[in-house]
Amino acid sequence: MKDIYSDAGSDYMQLTKSWHVEDSPWKASNIWEILKKNNISPKSVVEVGCGLGEILYSLNDYMKDDSIRFDGYDIATDAIEIASKKQRDNVKFYCEDFTAVETQPHDVLLMIDVFEHVPDYIGFIEKCNDRATYKIFHIPLELHMLGLLRNQLVEARKGIGHLHYFSKETALATLEDTGLEIIDYTYTHNPKKNKRTRRKIADVPRRMMFPVIPNLTVKLLGGYSLMVLAK
Repeated sequence: MKDIYSDAGSDYMQLTKSWHVEDSPWKASNIWEILKKNNISPKSVVEVGCGLGEILYSLNDYMKDDSIRFDGYDIATDAIEIASKKQRDNVKFYCEDFTAVETQPHDVLLMIDVFEHVPDYIGFIEKCNDRATYKIFHIPLELHMLGLLRNQLVEARKGIGHLHYFSKETALATLEDTGLEIIDYTYTHNPKKNKRTRRKIADVPRRMMFPVIPNLTVKLLGGYSLMVLAK
């Protein structure tokens, strides 16, 4: 699976067209909110699987503090080449396997929509756990009734390289199994991502049901991810 991401002109770039860069400001806003909610003011942030780097650039804009160091790591040559073109004094990118390099510990480690792509996802998380005090994960919740009926798991596997699929419960259990302590979590939903007609239609009952029965809505209709803060 590594060649999907690491080859120059990677298959992943071809599959996604944009490396999901259009969602990066929205993801950064959710990261910023969970940090503020838990009174965490990091001086150094590292993102594992940073793609084109737009989450770190957006997070730097939210924090408005050029003394904070942002480091992004990815094995995808084409992604890092693009990310580095806008590099700033406090925002740097590295085309390296983060688990295989020696780095100084960071205050916060980001793993945003990443470990569902990794064959040994538990081992991967464990290798990253001692690299930062706090960890923030964003995990797509693809184990839901509507997704199973529509065969969306196979679509995610073939279309964007997902190898593992999670519900809220299995996502949290996975992180705890690696030795992490869950501090906070919240559902996230990006309405701008729903461009196809069937997704827009499914969003109508989601908006009606979620405020009243959020857990059941996610289990039945999907369309949500989980943002998790751990230590």
